[in-house]
Amino acid sequence: MAMSGGKDDGSPMMEMNTTPLIDVMLVLLIMFIITIPVATHSVDIDLPVPNPNDTPPPVDPIKNKIVLTPDNQILWNGTAINEGELVSNLNASKAFAVEPELQFEPDQQASYDLSIRVLNIIKASGVTKFGFVGNEKYREFGKAA
Repeated sequence: MAMSGGKDDGSPMMEMNTTPLIDVMLVLLIMFIITIPVATHSVDIDLPVPNPNDTPPPVDPIKNKIVLTPDNQILWNGTAINEGELVSNLNASKAFAVEPELQFEPDQQASYDLSIRVLNIIKASGVTKFGFVGNEKYREFGKAA
């Protein structure tokens, strides 16, 4: 380890060596961390106890299913409707306290144009519970259900 006592011209060294100061500070920091007591205190909170007699009312899971047929029919829960009736049915289903789930299942031979129109109507209605069903039939391309 080389040490320098200043310049060759005999003037004193003006820079302070901070390495020992940093070493001492790190040792002190480690000592303080070790001596800090572990926080063992706790806050007691009284939580409510469940009452076995308090059962929530059963929610009837109402599901509305839209099926598109190959002959361009829209079926709402098995009943044929037109696009105007679809809009009114969607608005009526949103008025329930618990919005029913809307399931959409187009037939594999259904018109793509009809599918897009129905999906746009559903999107414009603001339905929040929506899902595609029957997709498992189309897992492999080119195989009929």
